[in-house]
Amino acid sequence: MAYTLGELAERFDCELRGDATIRVEGIDSLANAGESSLTFFSNPALINELKATQAAAVILREQDVADCPVACIVTKEPYATYARMAGLVTAKPAPDPGVHASAAVSDEATVDPAATIAANAVVDGNAIIGARVVVGAGAYVGEDCVVAADCTIMPNAVLSRAVKLGERCIIHPGAVIGSDGFGNAMSSEGWVKVPQVGNVQIGNDVEIGANTTVDCGAIGDTVIGNGVRIDNLCMIAHNVKIGDHTAMAAMTGIAGSAVIGSRCMFAGQSGTVGHISVCDDVVVTGQTMITKDIREPGTYSAGWAGERTGDWAKNVARFKRLKSLIDRVAKLEKDRQ
Repeated sequence: MAYTLGELAERFDCELRGDATIRVEGIDSLANAGESSLTFFSNPALINELKATQAAAVILREQDVADCPVACIVTKEPYATYARMAGLVTAKPAPDPGVHASAAVSDEATVDPAATIAANAVVDGNAIIGARVVVGAGAYVGEDCVVAADCTIMPNAVLSRAVKLGERCIIHPGAVIGSDGFGNAMSSEGWVKVPQVGNVQIGNDVEIGANTTVDCGAIGDTVIGNGVRIDNLCMIAHNVKIGDHTAMAAMTGIAGSAVIGSRCMFAGQSGTVGHISVCDDVVVTGQTMITKDIREPGTYSAGWAGERTGDWAKNVARFKRLKSLIDRVAKLEKDRQ
């Protein structure tokens, strides 16, 4: 959709430096933006691209205005403001409400007249679909699920059973919410499956990426707070609790019954063992495994950065000798006493 710079600045309470009648019809990078494109600047490394941009307008901070050759939208948070404006400019028209002829909707389900159920989607018994919800092609909403207003369940996503979604959630293709947790008890005859009878509770404004899985609780619920962002290919095990506005990048794995605080950030391939707690405002860097409680906010790391194979092999060999070296030093110190 097209908006004038004046409309965008007023809607998001920003200061405009430039012609308020200029129309924005799309978004692009600093280097590629044209006369009808909106872009942003927040990385000093791209200063030359800012100086040469031909965008309709650049969203930036006050201190960068002098380097911008086109109209400016001035804000203290350029990237966040760009995200909000870009969401408005790139928004697609809502699909027509109704149930596609090939969809299968249980007679016991409740579907709001303003919702959209696409081709080959399934809505099972006692499920409740709220206003303006979109259930994409081939998606499945299981028995006793509740999907609140303005959610989008993308094609081939699955809400297994008794999943409750808050408002404005987005579930990307292939995600599975409410699958059985990995509950098994060892016996003398082998593994015995432990019934997984809990549910999944998800707050408002949550986004869950493609092919991510969120297991139901074994007893009690798996809980994801408001505003949480979970990337593609993540694993959230049974009875995990994730606080508001926490974000997890691809291939993060959170083991069963772990409790993650609010506003935490987990980088790619990071994770936790089960039954631990992580306090609010913790950053976990890539490939870091958290194995015990974290009680103080901050950044935590454990991964080994990549290096040349020869150097890595030497360092691994030295690491393996570390215990013997410590023992030798301890003996020398004892002998000196």
